[in-house]
Amino acid sequence: MKILVTGVLGQVGHALHNTLSNAHEIVAVDREQMDLCDVQAIRDAISSIRPSLIINPAAYTAVDQAESESGLAYDINVTAPRVIAEEAAKIGAGLIHFSTDYVYEGNQITPYTETDAVNPLSMYGQTKLAGELAIQAVGLPHLILRTSWVYGAHGKNFLKTILRLSAEREQLSIVDDQWGAPTSSHSIANAVQELINVWHQPDQQQSGVYHFTNAGSTSWFGFAKAILATYESQARALGLPALKIKSQSISAIKTVDYPTPAARPANSRMDNTKLQTTFGIALPPWEQGLQEVMQRIQHFD
Repeated sequence: MKILVTGVLGQVGHALHNTLSNAHEIVAVDREQMDLCDVQAIRDAISSIRPSLIINPAAYTAVDQAESESGLAYDINVTAPRVIAEEAAKIGAGLIHFSTDYVYEGNQITPYTETDAVNPLSMYGQTKLAGELAIQAVGLPHLILRTSWVYGAHGKNFLKTILRLSAEREQLSIVDDQWGAPTSSHSIANAVQELINVWHQPDQQQSGVYHFTNAGSTSWFGFAKAILATYESQARALGLPALKIKSQSISAIKTVDYPTPAARPANSRMDNTKLQTTFGIALPPWEQGLQEVMQRIQHFD
């Protein structure tokens, strides 16, 4: 199958390219080949490539910066997905699009299901939600996969930041009252590969929104401790340098102690039951995802 993957320089796009290339003809594009701020460039690229499936992990993901760059965030997170969906519909292609846990406000105690009310707190969350609605309005076969706290061995992310800061500093404080599911780009790519095989069966093309995260949950503080503990256990065997900060040495703080331009949901845990019951797919526990990613780490930048 010919598959167009956007955002190949990003962590999810990079992982998708590497994983799906084993079984499919992948046309991977970045900003130079398909600028998501240029509507005509999007239309020209898709009409030229004519894929059977488009996977769109590309997005404006600078959560705090989106508060002051709302126009750019809207172009990339709303207009571009709508145009991609329109062009996919013209050529009879399906669309897999990635969204976010930040469409929820986070006041709910239990994990969110796809039928729970959405109410994003940030411009980033608002534009991602608007992008979902824009795709649904086109009416083509589509899957919208809401994921969360994405990280991997490639690209900039929370894991890389924690390791870099722990190599540079003597102290580190991390927020402990925001909860979610750390989800590795490697786990995402493997699950998407399974999903493609199932979804393209004639009786399985059930369009809609699906939660798509590693199983389990933790806080940012808990995730940071797990990152350092996993690194410490593997560093010698992998020949990695020692860190200044140990997993027992970091301290927990509250969200109010670390103000940011964009508000984050306190609870962005999402229930993945719909994905499993519909397609028989379940991503592994986040701890397993972390172990797999850490074995791929070569640098912190």
